[in-house]
Amino acid sequence: MKENSSSTTPPEVGVMLKKLRMARGLTLEDLSRMAGVSKSMLSQIEREQANPTIAITWRLATALGVGIGDLLSTVERNLDPILVVDSHEIPTLPGDHAGYVLRILGPIELAGSHEWYELTLAPGGALVSQPHDPGTREHLTVLHGSVEVEVGGSRKRVKLGATARYPGDQPHALRNPGKTEARALLVVLQG
Repeated sequence: MKENSSSTTPPEVGVMLKKLRMARGLTLEDLSRMAGVSKSMLSQIEREQANPTIAITWRLATALGVGIGDLLSTVERNLDPILVVDSHEIPTLPGDHAGYVLRILGPIELAGSHEWYELTLAPGGALVSQPHDPGTREHLTVLHGSVEVEVGGSRKRVKLGATARYPGDQPHALRNPGKTEARALLVVLQG
């Protein structure tokens, strides 16, 4: 009885990885930085000279904004123009010690130019930032509660539905002075 070759042959992760990376206009160096995988390892994977571990495959899939199954798939498919990222797949930066959670809503390939986040601040929580690159501007729209924005010596309370626009290239802080959780959309545009 002949074995089914599709069940005994490992998936060609490298072919799909290269296809997805190139479709997003990313270099090996870009993807290396985004996924935390060495450039030489990525090159070996793309040339099918190395098989990535599940952990590396997950990091690559997350960086590319696809499910892990998309990298393991040997089926050629048309790339759908609509990419939906489920809530559980959105990268999150927990600032538990400071009372905030930052969900990275923007695609990783735009990091460094256009970034957007969902910021959740616990009562008394704060996101304190050092200056970003010169010309960076931040735009904060409050979706729930209120947020105090501090830049330099200036402080303003931003209420539900309002938007604050301020320079992100100086030290700045976002605080929740209220007694309930605050939530906001934070857009960072780098000059």
